[in-house]
Amino acid sequence: MAVGIICEYNPFHNGHLYHLNKIKEQFKNEEIILILGGNFLQRGNPSIIDKYTKTEIALQQGINLIVELPFPFATQGSDIFAKGAITILKKLNCDKLVFGSESADIDLLIKLANIQLKNKEYNSKIKQYLKEGINYPTALSKALKEITGITINTPNDILALSYLKEIKNQKAKIKAYTIKRTNNYHEKTLDKKIASATSIREAIKKNIDIKNYVPAATFKHIKNNNYEENFYKYLKFKIISEKTKINQYQTVDEGIENRIIKYIYESNHLDELITKIKTKRYTYNKINRMFTHILCSFTKKEAKENKNIKYIRILGFDNTGKKYLNSIKKSLDIPIITNINQKNKDLLEIEMRTDHIYNLIFEKQKNIFKEKPIIKKED
Repeated sequence: MAVGIICEYNPFHNGHLYHLNKIKEQFKNEEIILILGGNFLQRGNPSIIDKYTKTEIALQQGINLIVELPFPFATQGSDIFAKGAITILKKLNCDKLVFGSESADIDLLIKLANIQLKNKEYNSKIKQYLKEGINYPTALSKALKEITGITINTPNDILALSYLKEIKNQKAKIKAYTIKRTNNYHEKTLDKKIASATSIREAIKKNIDIKNYVPAATFKHIKNNNYEENFYKYLKFKIISEKTKINQYQTVDEGIENRIIKYIYESNHLDELITKIKTKRYTYNKINRMFTHILCSFTKKEAKENKNIKYIRILGFDNTGKKYLNSIKKSLDIPIITNINQKNKDLLEIEMRTDHIYNLIFEKQKNIFKEKPIIKKED
């Protein structure tokens, strides 16, 4: 059995290191498996460090096995994101999941997840709020507050509920543990040794030194670049070229394509476009995800065809991870993939496409057909 963690490492910082060290203290001598958000992430933005470099960093910090969360799950709302990650952990025979949360109250989170699954009043309230045009995270928070008197409105607590619901839905033999977050997810200033990924990314954009906030393994890979400018340039071209055809893409719903087309010509950067089209129904993250789906040509049809995990793609491992994988691979009912070849290229079509687009945004000259798992060399 093993300990599972689900992270994006955008980038890997001191808070992640704290989280990982706590896991090592609590679960000594157990394998640690990471389900990693790859090149495009749950908030809809590209990762500032590519997935193989993130894998290398994770291995250096003591994670034993790194598996990619496929794009159709990694770039969606919390429930779909959780479904993909928990499915992989279940298939890999993980019996523990450790995640960070703002409340750090696992019993409370389990109680609230059960209300979401079983309480009819909760479901009716959610439907009512969504009809009123309220976005899903706010509707979730309001419904739980009315039923329990408890406020849950922070990102990691909400994501934790999705993990716990999915463990129940899949009847996975996974016990959940939580570690309290030591920073505010949304903070944008560096005022503590452990800072949020958001504040670190903001600092990088402003050329502020982040050396004290990330491990050396991360720092050497950090550089400021024009990826946001490139992202918007290619997105704008795509939207202007296709116009109303963009409604074929995942999360482009309810006629919002008309607002996008209306404001795309007069918006000079991504934040300006988001501000102009945003409504109370659409969170900033949901719009970001929508734009990633448009840019990457991820259609609603593809989303329907990829509702289940079809493979396990290995990004990296050490000797312990290799032994663990060998011990459970015969029990797997889906293929393990380590590289792209003639047999699996159709299965990996979405990842191939999105990796090419990611490399285009970051101006990387990489041959994705030669990419193989990172193997940590033992001392």
